[in-house]
Amino acid sequence: MTVTTANPVIESQDVDSHADEEKIPLAARGNETRRVNNDPRQKQKGNQPRRDKRDVHGWVVLDKPIGMTSTHAVAVLKRLFQAKRAGHAGTLDPLASGGLPIALGEATKTVPFVMDGRKRYRFTVAWGEERDTDDIEGRVVRTSELRPSADSIQELLPRFTGVIEQVPPQYSAIKVQGERAYDLARDGEKVELQPRPVEIHELTLVEHGDGGQSVFEAECGKGTYVRALARDMGRILGCFGHICALRRTVVGPFTERDMIPLEELEALCNRAASGEGSLADALLPVETALDDIPALAVTRADAARLHRGQAVLLRGRDAPDSSGTVYVTVAGRLLALAEIGNGEIIPKRVFNLTGLTASSARNHGSI
Repeated sequence: MTVTTANPVIESQDVDSHADEEKIPLAARGNETRRVNNDPRQKQKGNQPRRDKRDVHGWVVLDKPIGMTSTHAVAVLKRLFQAKRAGHAGTLDPLASGGLPIALGEATKTVPFVMDGRKRYRFTVAWGEERDTDDIEGRVVRTSELRPSADSIQELLPRFTGVIEQVPPQYSAIKVQGERAYDLARDGEKVELQPRPVEIHELTLVEHGDGGQSVFEAECGKGTYVRALARDMGRILGCFGHICALRRTVVGPFTERDMIPLEELEALCNRAASGEGSLADALLPVETALDDIPALAVTRADAARLHRGQAVLLRGRDAPDSSGTVYVTVAGRLLALAEIGNGEIIPKRVFNLTGLTASSARNHGSI
């Protein structure tokens, strides 16, 4: 059966999402079974008391290790912080490592601003084989004895820079007639996805070895697939290729300087439990995600109105004469996301930052 997307329903995906956050090993696909335990007596091992959840607000940029799903990473951090709410801003496959921004509490309201930001990747392409998943986990579907030269690769890069048309991998989370493309592909159906425009801001050949592999760095916009870049470059060069290593180094405002390895977070959690530290040291402020949005300070009286969801008139000579989205602060503290228009500040999302928030040390980039 062939499934074609004339007008596909496309969900926003990051460059390295191809199976989903609960991806299982390729060899086991189609054979997995799921057991649901509905007995509440078995929910807690050893009859241990359930830990109370608490209000935690801020960002943690996990340096995700290879082999961990994004969903598992969120669950681990939610448990470490005993947080009521958590979510991530852009899936990383188990194959990939690097920056996985995880929003806790009120930071979840700012996730779209991170998702829409640029992302930077360092990745390695293995030449000579094309695989059905376009990465090392897939089945080999084409082979070649040819290997590209560094010069031939350099000549090709301008064709993959700027706004280009890209066909997403068939093992992607794009919806086709209500089903995920990777589900259809796992079932043996041929998925023909239509090309769509994506923007590659920069694509650089960093290293070219004699062993049939090349290392690249790419900075790209939302919806780009690095795996598709490797596939398409290999086809044009006539040697085929697939991703064999992938690391995300930048996500929106977050860089490698912000990343924290899981082992370091767990150690910090243990120190905090013994009274030697605070998990607040691992948090970045909620407003870190809003770096590209203007800030607007208001009085406490105006803040009270905005907090109740009421609009506030702009007045005085210092009132901004522009329109658009701003984030509002009172006494240096984040209050709301708002729109400015028709001489008013109109609140759209109000923040309640009561609870655990980022420490001053983490605000200044160290823990």
